[in-house]
Amino acid sequence: MKVEGFVTDGYEAVREVFQKLVDEGRETGAGVSVWKDGREVVRLDGGWADAGRSRPWEASTLVQPYSLSKAFVTIAALVAVRDGALALDEPVATYWPAYGANGKEATTLRHVLTHRAGQPRFPATAAGLDLLDDAGLRESLVGAAPEYVPGTSLGEHALTYGHLVDGILRAGAGTTLGEVHAEVVRPALGLDAWFGVPDGELDRVADLEYADPAWPRLLHAAPWLQIPDGTLDVGRANSRAWRQSVFGAVNLHTTATAMARFFSELTGADGRVRALLGPHLHAELLASQVTDFDEVFGTRLTWTLGFVRDRGKIAKGGIGGSAAWWSLRHHHGCAYLTRRLDDHSRAAEIAAALGDDLAVVGED
Repeated sequence: MKVEGFVTDGYEAVREVFQKLVDEGRETGAGVSVWKDGREVVRLDGGWADAGRSRPWEASTLVQPYSLSKAFVTIAALVAVRDGALALDEPVATYWPAYGANGKEATTLRHVLTHRAGQPRFPATAAGLDLLDDAGLRESLVGAAPEYVPGTSLGEHALTYGHLVDGILRAGAGTTLGEVHAEVVRPALGLDAWFGVPDGELDRVADLEYADPAWPRLLHAAPWLQIPDGTLDVGRANSRAWRQSVFGAVNLHTTATAMARFFSELTGADGRVRALLGPHLHAELLASQVTDFDEVFGTRLTWTLGFVRDRGKIAKGGIGGSAAWWSLRHHHGCAYLTRRLDDHSRAAEIAAALGDDLAVVGED
């Protein structure tokens, strides 16, 4: 199948790599976008958007990139900090008294946003809850003790991140994650990115599929993804109910172009992210906050408030193979978004064609 789209002069190697991925069957539906100096210099589409392979992947195709979603949960939280409703270093219990129990009395929003709140997974008490039981899942976190003293260890809050921030927003700002994203973040940043896909956009959403049916069981992060049941079930992920829900840690739906443009503007002094948050919070968002061994990633890395950072990039990826990043060396924003759930080797090969390295390493 021929890859559609364009590359400007100097980016031909990206097309060659992507075409090879499609030709070899390693990719069955994906988009690639690169932005530099305020314009899109690469826009490539390959494969199919649907499981029946009748709908070609297009530039407007939306797909769920799993943990790439977390970057926009962070920004929603920082909007509430900007407005004075929350503070990064105030105990969460100040706003959400019920949360401040069983060892969580001193947990702060900064602990949550840097994956040090001690709740990297939902507790065993949530095992019987449905994936879309927002209130029940939030309450399970309220009642649970942290797995370690908050602030003393590190592990990406794989599924809990959005529910924690949503609970804090509800208690402290009188709003929800979905509302802040829809009413403030998405319009301010000009994002084609949705928590809760509207009826009129559903026909743009790509169906997820496994590269290997055993993939969910073989993941290093599998122990952190078992509760609630069904997060990696493509049947659930491809349902209308899931696509129109808000499960902040993983179920943003967006395009490669939207993510590459967002990352291309992420660090800019005159960019939309800085305009939304203000200079102080923009600096907080991008600054290295903690470098340590992340138990969920299984490697040493550096977290900002919401992103992974090293000397070469500011990035966020999602389980299944999607990734987006700002290259600190080459000053371009890039995104590789896929519906074929596998490892990150495809995005890594695209990055290599751009002179970037997607290996996750600690900054120090």
